[in-house]
Amino acid sequence: MTDTTPPPQVWPTLRARDARALIAFLVEAFGFEATAVYGEGDRVDHAQLSWPPGGGIMLGSVRDVPDDKWNLTPGTFGAYVVTDDADALHARATAAGAQVVQEPRDTDYGSRDFAVRDPEGNLWSFGTYRGEPRKG
Repeated sequence: MTDTTPPPQVWPTLRARDARALIAFLVEAFGFEATAVYGEGDRVDHAQLSWPPGGGIMLGSVRDVPDDKWNLTPGTFGAYVVTDDADALHARATAAGAQVVQEPRDTDYGSRDFAVRDPEGNLWSFGTYRGEPRKG
C-alpha cells in the first residue's frame, strides 16, 4: 500500500517581536525543525519550521512599515498540532518555559490534549487526535 497523502499545502504563518528567540523556543520546547531561516541580524524575513511527523509553520519578524501587506499582530496566533505522546511533549514544553493553559487531559472524542503559550503569547494546542479521514 502506498501513501497517497499529498505534501503539506497549508502553512499557518505568524509574526514575532523576537523571531530568532521564538524559533529557538519552538525548536527546544516543541521539537520543530528550523528548515530555513532567512534574514540578517535580529531580523527574520522568512523562516520555515517543519513538524517532524509532517507539515509545519512559517514565520518572520514583525515589520514596522506602512504598506505591510501581511500585517499580523504578534502573539495572536493559535494552532493545533498532532503528537503521538502528549504527556512527554507537555513535560518538554513546560521544562522549556511554556506557559500552561490546559494541563494534559483526555477528551470526549478520544484525544489526549494540552495547551500552552509561547513567549510571544501564541496559543499552541497539542493532542493525539489526527482528524477524520479524507473522503474520496
